Amino acid sequence: MASNEVTLRSTVGGFTAEGQLHTLSVWFILALRLMMGIAFFQSGFDKVLSGGFSAGGYLTQGVPSNGSPAADLFVAMGNTPWFVEFVNVAVPWGEVAIGLGLIFGVLTRFAAFWGAFMMLLFYLGNWDIGHGYINGDFAYMLVFLSVAAFGAGRILGVDAYIEQYDVGGEPLVDRYPILRYVLG
Repeated sequence: MASNEVTLRSTVGGFTAEGQLHTLSVWFILALRLMMGIAFFQSGFDKVLSGGFSAGGYLTQGVPSNGSPAADLFVAMGNTPWFVEFVNVAVPWGEVAIGLGLIFGVLTRFAAFWGAFMMLLFYLGNWDIGHGYINGDFAYMLVFLSVAAFGAGRILGVDAYIEQYDVGGEPLVDRYPILRYVLG
């Protein structure tokens, strides 16, 4: 094995998967991070600029009309005024923040987690299994999870510098290992 190749190995529930990364893998991981960052930033920025984003009708009427298994939950959320107001701010600004985090590689795992969570909600809210259970929302959720799993913020991202920031003679993530869950 060449010195620049990396073997990945993971065991879950007694099953082990193993594979070797190609040297170009780093560029594809970076491309996934930037693609999702730009897509989310643009979507959120458009909503913020328009000033007309409102989730109420979607939650109470749109989701139930598509047969979503989570329709009752979405209707309950849509019938809770304070929650609708929260969503009206959290969705556009959350998309902007997630997008910027991914574009610049800052708090990448944290941003990717919330991106995956939003995509899970979009998957359930935009329920359409006419062509199977896998759709764009589900695929994007997996892309977010991949960005987090690969620590994509370390690839030409600010997280690489934050993790190595010297705190009392040791890198930040060595001193505070829990930060590995939000950085990287």
